[in-house]
Amino acid sequence: MTVSDHTVAIIGTGNIGGRLAANFAAGGQDFLLADRDQDAARKAAADLDGHAEAVSIDAAVDRADVLVVALWLDAFEELITAYGGRLAGKVIVDPSNAIGPDGSGGYRKTIGAQESSGQILAGRLPPGARLVKAFGTLSAPTLTAAARREPDRAVQFYAADDAAAGDVVAGLIRAGGYEPVRVGGLDQSIRIEMFGDLHEVGGLGRAVTKSEALAAL
Repeated sequence: MTVSDHTVAIIGTGNIGGRLAANFAAGGQDFLLADRDQDAARKAAADLDGHAEAVSIDAAVDRADVLVVALWLDAFEELITAYGGRLAGKVIVDPSNAIGPDGSGGYRKTIGAQESSGQILAGRLPPGARLVKAFGTLSAPTLTAAARREPDRAVQFYAADDAAAGDVVAGLIRAGGYEPVRVGGLDQSIRIEMFGDLHEVGGLGRAVTKSEALAAL
Protein backbone atom coordinates (compact mmCIF):
# COMPACT_ATOMS: atom_id res chain seq x y z
CA MET A 1 0.00 0.00 0.00
CA THR A 2 1.13 3.55 -0.71
CA VAL A 3 0.91 6.57 1.54
CA SER A 4 -2.17 7.71 -0.43
CA ASP A 5 -4.05 4.73 1.03
CA HIS A 6 -3.56 6.01 4.58
CA THR A 7 -4.71 8.80 6.87
CA VAL A 8 -1.62 10.60 8.13
CA ALA A 9 -1.30 12.74 11.25
CA ILE A 10 1.52 14.83 12.63
CA ILE A 11 1.46 15.18 16.41
CA GLY A 12 3.50 18.20 17.47
CA THR A 13 3.84 21.61 15.83
CA GLY A 14 7.27 22.54 17.16
CA ASN A 15 10.57 22.92 15.36
CA ILE A 16 10.42 19.54 13.61
CA GLY A 17 6.66 18.98 13.38
CA GLY A 18 6.04 22.43 11.95
CA ARG A 19 8.70 22.01 9.27
CA LEU A 20 7.48 18.54 8.35
CA ALA A 21 3.97 19.94 8.03
CA ALA A 22 5.17 22.65 5.64
CA ASN A 23 7.17 20.13 3.60
CA PHE A 24 4.25 17.69 3.36
CA ALA A 25 1.86 20.45 2.31
CA ALA A 26 4.29 21.68 -0.34
CA GLY A 27 4.31 18.14 -1.74
CA GLY A 28 0.50 17.96 -1.84
CA GLN A 29 0.18 15.55 1.08
CA ASP A 30 -3.02 15.94 3.12
CA PHE A 31 -2.80 15.23 6.86
CA LEU A 32 -4.19 15.87 10.31
CA LEU A 33 -2.23 18.22 12.56
CA ALA A 34 -2.45 17.92 16.33
CA ASP A 35 -0.79 19.49 19.35
CA ARG A 36 -1.49 19.75 23.04
CA ASP A 37 -1.94 23.46 22.27
CA GLN A 38 -4.91 23.22 19.90
CA ASP A 39 -4.71 26.94 19.08
CA ALA A 40 -1.15 26.36 17.82
CA ALA A 41 -2.37 23.48 15.65
CA ARG A 42 -5.19 25.59 14.20
CA LYS A 43 -2.85 28.48 13.48
CA ALA A 44 -0.28 26.23 11.80
CA ALA A 45 -2.93 24.43 9.73
CA ALA A 46 -4.35 27.72 8.48
CA ASP A 47 -1.06 28.47 6.71
CA LEU A 48 -0.87 25.18 4.79
CA ASP A 49 -3.14 25.78 1.80
CA GLY A 50 -5.88 23.44 2.93
CA HIS A 51 -3.65 20.36 3.21
CA ALA A 52 -3.83 20.19 7.02
CA GLU A 53 -6.83 19.73 9.30
CA ALA A 54 -6.26 20.79 12.92
CA VAL A 55 -7.56 18.19 15.35
CA SER A 56 -7.06 17.13 18.95
CA ILE A 57 -4.48 14.48 19.76
CA ASP A 58 -7.36 12.13 20.67
CA ALA A 59 -8.86 12.62 17.21
CA ALA A 60 -5.50 12.16 15.51
CA VAL A 61 -4.95 8.83 17.28
CA ASP A 62 -8.47 7.67 16.48
CA ARG A 63 -8.58 8.75 12.83
CA ALA A 64 -5.03 8.30 11.52
CA ASP A 65 -3.30 5.02 10.79
CA VAL A 66 0.08 6.72 10.27
CA LEU A 67 1.20 8.90 13.19
CA VAL A 68 4.30 11.08 12.89
CA VAL A 69 5.03 11.80 16.55
CA ALA A 70 7.20 14.93 16.49
CA LEU A 71 7.76 15.11 20.24
CA TRP A 72 10.68 14.88 22.63
CA LEU A 73 11.40 11.36 23.87
CA ASP A 74 9.77 11.83 27.28
CA ALA A 75 6.58 13.27 25.74
CA PHE A 76 6.55 10.43 23.19
CA GLU A 77 6.75 7.90 26.04
CA GLU A 78 3.89 9.69 27.81
CA LEU A 79 1.80 9.43 24.64
CA ILE A 80 2.41 5.68 24.47
CA THR A 81 1.39 5.34 28.13
CA ALA A 82 -1.74 7.44 27.60
CA TYR A 83 -3.00 5.71 24.44
CA GLY A 84 -1.64 2.20 24.85
CA GLY A 85 -3.69 -0.30 22.86
CA ARG A 86 -5.27 2.46 20.75
CA LEU A 87 -1.94 2.60 18.89
CA ALA A 88 -2.16 -1.05 17.83
CA GLY A 89 -2.27 -1.54 14.07
CA LYS A 90 -0.82 1.88 13.35
CA VAL A 91 2.45 2.95 11.74
CA ILE A 92 4.26 5.12 14.29
CA VAL A 93 6.95 7.40 12.86
CA ASP A 94 9.69 8.45 15.28
CA PRO A 95 11.90 11.47 14.53
CA SER A 96 13.09 11.79 18.13
CA ASN A 97 16.64 12.42 19.27
CA ALA A 98 17.30 11.80 22.95
CA ILE A 99 19.46 14.85 23.65
CA GLY A 100 19.78 17.63 26.17
CA PRO A 101 22.12 20.55 26.96
CA ASP A 102 25.66 19.51 27.90
CA GLY A 103 26.33 22.61 29.98
CA SER A 104 28.90 23.94 27.52
CA GLY A 105 26.59 25.25 24.83
CA GLY A 106 26.27 21.93 23.04
CA TYR A 107 24.24 18.76 23.40
CA ARG A 108 24.65 15.31 24.91
CA LYS A 109 22.66 12.10 24.74
CA THR A 110 20.21 11.63 27.58
CA ILE A 111 20.20 7.86 27.13
CA GLY A 112 23.12 5.43 27.07
CA ALA A 113 25.79 5.95 24.44
CA GLN A 114 24.85 2.65 22.76
CA GLU A 115 21.10 3.11 23.19
CA SER A 116 18.67 4.22 20.48
CA SER A 117 15.47 6.11 21.20
CA GLY A 118 13.91 4.28 18.24
CA GLN A 119 14.54 0.89 19.80
CA ILE A 120 13.44 2.10 23.24
CA LEU A 121 10.13 3.39 21.87
CA ALA A 122 9.54 0.32 19.69
CA GLY A 123 9.88 -1.83 22.81
CA ARG A 124 7.17 0.16 24.58
CA LEU A 125 4.56 0.16 21.84
CA PRO A 126 1.64 -2.30 22.05
CA PRO A 127 1.62 -5.44 19.88
CA GLY A 128 0.66 -4.63 16.31
CA ALA A 129 2.02 -1.08 16.29
CA ARG A 130 4.87 -0.75 13.79
CA LEU A 131 7.55 1.86 14.46
CA VAL A 132 9.61 3.46 11.70
CA LYS A 133 12.54 5.71 12.54
CA ALA A 134 12.56 8.70 10.18
CA PHE A 135 12.74 12.49 9.84
CA GLY A 136 15.20 13.07 12.68
CA THR A 137 18.50 12.88 10.81
CA LEU A 138 18.64 16.51 9.64
CA SER A 139 18.61 19.61 11.81
CA ALA A 140 15.42 21.66 11.71
CA PRO A 141 16.88 24.41 9.49
CA THR A 142 18.27 21.86 7.03
CA LEU A 143 14.96 20.01 6.99
CA THR A 144 13.47 23.13 5.42
CA ALA A 145 16.43 24.30 3.34
CA ALA A 146 17.25 20.97 1.64
CA ALA A 147 13.69 19.97 0.71
CA ARG A 148 13.02 19.61 -3.04
CA ARG A 149 16.63 20.35 -3.87
CA GLU A 150 17.34 19.81 -7.57
CA PRO A 151 18.68 18.22 -9.68
CA ASP A 152 19.81 15.65 -7.07
CA ARG A 153 17.39 15.45 -4.20
CA ALA A 154 18.75 15.22 -0.68
CA VAL A 155 18.19 12.01 1.26
CA GLN A 156 16.15 11.22 4.33
CA PHE A 157 17.28 7.96 5.92
CA TYR A 158 14.79 5.66 7.61
CA ALA A 159 14.93 2.40 9.57
CA ALA A 160 12.14 -0.16 9.74
CA ASP A 161 11.67 -3.77 10.75
CA ASP A 162 8.37 -3.98 8.88
CA ALA A 163 8.85 -3.57 5.11
CA ALA A 164 5.28 -2.45 4.41
CA ALA A 165 5.42 0.22 7.13
CA GLY A 166 8.77 1.34 5.76
CA ASP A 167 7.31 1.69 2.28
CA VAL A 168 4.53 3.94 3.58
CA VAL A 169 7.05 6.19 5.29
CA ALA A 170 9.23 6.23 2.18
CA GLY A 171 6.21 7.70 0.39
CA LEU A 172 5.94 10.39 3.06
CA ILE A 173 9.63 11.17 2.67
CA ARG A 174 9.10 11.68 -1.07
CA ALA A 175 6.05 13.88 -0.41
CA GLY A 176 8.23 15.97 1.89
CA GLY A 177 10.72 16.64 -0.89
CA TYR A 178 13.42 14.05 -0.17
CA GLU A 179 14.71 10.76 -1.53
CA PRO A 180 14.21 7.87 0.94
CA VAL A 181 17.09 5.51 1.77
CA ARG A 182 16.52 2.61 4.17
CA VAL A 183 19.47 1.87 6.46
CA GLY A 184 18.05 -1.45 7.66
CA GLY A 185 15.97 -2.52 10.63
CA LEU A 186 15.39 -0.66 13.88
CA ASP A 187 18.68 -2.03 15.18
CA GLN A 188 20.25 0.57 12.85
CA SER A 189 18.28 3.50 14.32
CA ILE A 190 21.27 4.67 16.31
CA ARG A 191 23.11 5.43 13.06
CA ILE A 192 20.51 8.01 12.02
CA GLU A 193 19.98 9.55 15.44
CA MET A 194 22.04 12.50 16.64
CA PHE A 195 25.75 11.61 16.96
CA GLY A 196 25.27 8.57 14.72
CA ASP A 197 27.49 8.25 11.68
CA LEU A 198 24.63 9.03 9.27
CA HIS A 199 23.24 12.02 11.17
CA GLU A 200 23.93 15.55 9.99
CA VAL A 201 25.35 16.46 13.41
CA GLY A 202 28.45 14.54 14.39
CA GLY A 203 28.21 12.31 11.33
CA LEU A 204 27.86 13.30 7.69
CA GLY A 205 27.86 17.02 8.47
CA ARG A 206 25.30 17.94 5.80
CA ALA A 207 22.38 16.69 3.73
CA VAL A 208 23.62 14.20 1.13
CA THR A 209 22.45 12.88 -2.24
CA LYS A 210 21.39 9.28 -2.82
CA SER A 211 24.73 8.27 -4.32
CA GLU A 212 26.56 9.79 -1.35
CA ALA A 213 24.16 8.10 1.07
CA LEU A 214 24.62 4.67 -0.47
CA ALA A 215 28.39 5.11 -0.36
CA ALA A 216 28.15 5.96 3.36
CA LEU A 217 26.11 2.84 4.12
